[in-house]
Amino acid sequence: MTGTTKLKVGILGASGYTGAELVRLLVRHPGVEIALLTADRHAGKPIGDVFPHLARLTLPDMVSIDDADWSKLDFVFCALPHATTQKVIASLPDSLKVCDLSADFRLRDTATYAQWYGGEHQAPELQKLAVYGLTEFYRDDIAGARLVANPGCYTTTSELPLMPLLEAGLISHEGIIIDAKSGVSGAGRAEKQGSLHTEVSEGIHAYAVGTHRHAPEIEQELGVAAGKPVTVTFTPHLMPMNRGILATIYVSLAAGANVDDLRVALAARYDREPFVHVLPAGRSPATRDVRGSNHCLIGVFPDRAPGRAIIVSVLDNLVKGASGQAIQNMNAMCGLPEVMGLEQEALFP
Repeated sequence: MTGTTKLKVGILGASGYTGAELVRLLVRHPGVEIALLTADRHAGKPIGDVFPHLARLTLPDMVSIDDADWSKLDFVFCALPHATTQKVIASLPDSLKVCDLSADFRLRDTATYAQWYGGEHQAPELQKLAVYGLTEFYRDDIAGARLVANPGCYTTTSELPLMPLLEAGLISHEGIIIDAKSGVSGAGRAEKQGSLHTEVSEGIHAYAVGTHRHAPEIEQELGVAAGKPVTVTFTPHLMPMNRGILATIYVSLAAGANVDDLRVALAARYDREPFVHVLPAGRSPATRDVRGSNHCLIGVFPDRAPGRAIIVSVLDNLVKGASGQAIQNMNAMCGLPEVMGLEQEALFP
């Protein structure tokens, strides 16, 4: 982008939660013009018909992907369901830069993808070009990428505190336990019995126990940081709230390390990062502290068990865990300031 020229952006899957969040954030982005919205079931409708809170915006009506005009676009956000994105992105013009919010390009090994997602990868050659979009760790690669795979929400919450500690050798790569809790929006907007109010309110439940698809993604990136294979125990839980993720992570300290070393190392790693913040000793982060923002907060605590530590990490699953991080990646890909369009503070209460 040069001078006053704005990036012309398309959002595929604008009728989902992450699509709506992209719209909410991008309309305040000074370097972007939303030029295309797709939603096959709602083709021909203004986005305000699907999301009344966006009704006052002047935006193009939603169209089906088959009727999309790619010729005037510079960038595409793909917010389509898992296992539907590979063929779509493979069909796009090579001139378009893409940030994919689904899981379709997150796993570098296509055999691992097939194992966890129940079908062969439909664009293996494109997978070789995809860059994993954890911006704080891969921004140099992201800057030169045509396709970025935006990380999952649970994975971002877990990787941001764990990767620096594994890189520094301050914690063991064995015995990592991630106990994570998410708001219901993480399940998407499709009609599902498990997402009904009466199924979720006034309770909490674990799901996909031992089988959640974010586990191999977490292990992939922690393995890169550790320089060796990492296996984690990861259990997600559904909470009766709309948005937010809190991960309580249990780790074993490396020989000679203490809890203060972990906090100091994380604080040093993220000292100049605009969106990741390490809290002072004794302070625990809460999802309400990040709601609606692109921030991740991390707290570090001693465990009662000798030689172990407890890490608490929080973010908004729809922002830093999805659409906000995607915009952060777009900024990096297009030579814009990384914080552009993402500087709003959290909503409270």
